[in-house]
Amino acid sequence: MIPVLAQHVDPVDPGARTGTTPAEAIQAVGARGSLVNHSERPVGPSEAAAAVRRLGRAGLVAVVCAGTIERARALAGLRPPYLAIEPPELIGGDRAVSTARPEIVAGTVEAVRAVAPGTRVLCGAGVHDRRDVARAIELGADGVLVASAVARAADPRSAIAELLAGF
Repeated sequence: MIPVLAQHVDPVDPGARTGTTPAEAIQAVGARGSLVNHSERPVGPSEAAAAVRRLGRAGLVAVVCAGTIERARALAGLRPPYLAIEPPELIGGDRAVSTARPEIVAGTVEAVRAVAPGTRVLCGAGVHDRRDVARAIELGADGVLVASAVARAADPRSAIAELLAGF
């Protein structure tokens, strides 16, 4: 089974919280965790820290997103299980960060490992095929974070198989 993540989590208790997504709601629908600080839903440092803690307490995975090496270095201090580098200008596009801006992937891997050696680095933004995945792994990433390549595919199963072939 492919692990599915929620797009966003709010660090709030469940209950009367209209417009928020508590970790428990994510857990109840069977998702494995959530993105935190995606460029389309950025949060401040204290909210990111609270969301990572909340997900951890619920037994869910936090994938903290960063758009730059500097931001990745700062967010690595939260010691999340995963940190994804996703330059906003490449998200949902036709060019993968691993080929268009490989120095960002390699630099993020180095920066994150220096701060939080246990945090696994993912490469996102424009990852579409096995070549993009293989290049991300060559640059030191532990894996990839993908949405558009599968969600927009005419045949999502084939798109997933193509991406997995890069490992």
